[in-house]
This record gives sequence, structure tokens and C-alpha cells, in this order.
Amino acid sequence: MTKKAIDTKTLVKEVEEQVIKWRRHLHENPELSFQEVKTAQYVYETLQSFGNLELSRPSATSIMARLIGSKPGKVMAFRADMDALPIQEETNLAFSSKNDGVMHACGHDGHTAMLLGAAKVLSGLKDDIHGEVRFLFQHAEEMFPGGAQEMVAAGVLEGVDAITGLHLASRLPLGVFGVVYGPTTSAGDTFDVTIQGKGGHAAKPHKCIDPVAIVAQLINGINQFISRKVDASDRVILSITKMQGGTAHNIIPEFATFGGTVRTFNPEVRKQIPKWIEQYAKGLTEANDCSYRMDYRNGYSSIVNDQTITSLAEQTIIQLFGEESFLLDEINMGSEDFSAFSNIVPGSFVFLGARDTKEVESYPHHHPLFVFDEKALELGVMYFVEIGLTFNEKLNSLE
Repeated sequence: MTKKAIDTKTLVKEVEEQVIKWRRHLHENPELSFQEVKTAQYVYETLQSFGNLELSRPSATSIMARLIGSKPGKVMAFRADMDALPIQEETNLAFSSKNDGVMHACGHDGHTAMLLGAAKVLSGLKDDIHGEVRFLFQHAEEMFPGGAQEMVAAGVLEGVDAITGLHLASRLPLGVFGVVYGPTTSAGDTFDVTIQGKGGHAAKPHKCIDPVAIVAQLINGINQFISRKVDASDRVILSITKMQGGTAHNIIPEFATFGGTVRTFNPEVRKQIPKWIEQYAKGLTEANDCSYRMDYRNGYSSIVNDQTITSLAEQTIIQLFGEESFLLDEINMGSEDFSAFSNIVPGSFVFLGARDTKEVESYPHHHPLFVFDEKALELGVMYFVEIGLTFNEKLNSLE
């Protein structure tokens, strides 16, 4: 059989029911970030049953499978994340989570099942593969510092020429692929600030240094300065998401804290924001004869989709599903540790529409009622398989 004679859609159709079974098993048995012990073993044993794959464990709860083709060529890596979230599921699905307080509420069960499906199909086509297809089943996407950087440190990208990832999206109609060229997701950083004041009786505030009042001023000021310090063309979000201070109505506390998240695309702006927050906190606390402490943590970097690999993704989508299934998407203010891979080798991260049309309301990711349409799984497998078979030919034509 020549590569041109391979009917991708028929091959994927043959594994569709199995992919759904894998997804439902994973959904019933979710595990949190860095705790995916049973998940990783299940994935490993499933891959082992396919044959033609060289398997390894880059970390305790991740898997790498290498399919080395019979013909020379480049190396393409595919990535799927496997971890779940600390959420109590409320979907009442027949295959709802059996683990109390843990749920696949972001589609990672689907991501893993799709990549297993692609590995199953492609492992049977070893003689038609040019170069190598590398399947990366990643742990801990949902918890910083994330599993991607651990896998990179373990050498999973050695020899890799390009990488692609696929994320199910309940915001998009079923079967529509959202593709972005260039910056795709934001960098996501977090911070906490503590104001150390001087406590005392609430009836005598003049003998105290009220940290709650200072925190209130800081929050108001920080929420305003983004629009005054950042060019409007740079997309930046700074959200204060928590605040603590005090234990009783008649006591001015010793300290108060607040914290939040910062989302950016411009690396220079990302560097400046913690300096601005600290400068403001320093000035305000000095003016009030008290002190501050700030803990600012850089999270995942922005995913920047490579022009060539994203063109490959676009070509593949249109070829398989038609132009009506391709959407030039908007950048996403969420963050994703796929960037740890695409910072090293050229990559492309694509969103696959999976909105469940059976539901009256579509719930967002990270919601206890989150569901997606399982018909999307077949499309994702098809996408990976087609790239696995054709990436050498298409990359050569694009470069």
C-alpha cells in the first residue's frame, strides 16, 4: 500500500468506538496533577498492546512513545495532557468520575484518548511513515510548574523537528478547528502582596496603621495603572482575585493580603508589571510608615504558533474537512504549558470545536457541568493521523 492509497477516514472510523471507550474509562478514573499514576499505567499498557512503538517513562507519570518509520525523514511530535482538576463533577453522566472531588473538566480525557487513537492507527502503518512520529502523554498541565518542562528536561524533544497539540473547545461549534498564527495563549503569572501594619482597637484607628485601608488603596491603584502604563494595543489583564485581612469587627489587624493573576503577550510588558506593582506598594507603605512583602511568580509562557507548522495544520484541516471547518481564531487569554515544548522546537497549538449540541447550555471548561460532544474525538484522531502520514512531504513544500 502506498501512502497515497491510505484512506485516513476509514482507518480512523475503525478505532472510533475504542477511542470513546478509552475516553470514558479515563473520565471515570481522573487523577490530579503529578498524581496520574494509574492513568499513566493505563496509557502505557494500552500503547504496549499496539506494537511497533518504543515506550519510555520520561517522568513518574508521563509516557513517550516513538514510532520510527521505515523511511528516512523528519521527526514530528504530538502532545496530549492527562491530568484532571479538583472539581466535584455534577454532570450525571453514566461514566461520571468515581473519584470524589476530582473531575476531567477540561477535556484532557479526550486529548489522551485521541492521541491513543492516532498511535493505534499509525503504529499499523510503520512502513508508510517517513522519519518518526513521537507521542508525548504529558502529566500535570493544570498545576504550575507543569509537566511539560519536566518532560523537556528529560529529553523528549531531542531530535524533534516540530510539535503540534490539540485542545478540545466547548466554546466552538462541533468540528470547527480554531487556528491562530503567532501569539496564541497568554503568559499567566500570579502574585501575592502582604501589608504589615500595626493592629489595635477599631475605636482608635489613629493609634494603628490599618493594613486593610492600605490594601484597598493598592487594589484600586493597581487596577487603574494598566490602562495608564500599557499601550492599548498590548493585550493585558490584571485581575485581583483574593483578599484576606482581619478576624473581628472591632479589631484592626496586624496585616492584610491580596493577590491575583496577570495575563500578557508582550515579553517586555510582562517584565515591567511586577516592577510597577512593587514600586506602587513601596511608595504607599513608606507614606504610611509600614512595610510590604510581595511574592510574584512567573507561570507558563505564551504559546507562539510557528508560521510553517501552523500552515501545515491549516492545510491538513482544509484537506480533511473542508474550508468551512477552518476558523482563523482569536488569541486566548488562558495559559497553557504546551509553550514549554513550542519554546524549544517550532510548534502549533490548535483548538477543536466540541460544543455539545444536546445540552441546552454549554458550560465552560473548569466547570462541574462541563461536557463535550464525543463526535469531536474522531476528528481529532483524523487530524493527528493525517499529519503523521504527510508531515515530511508537506513541510518540505512549505519550507
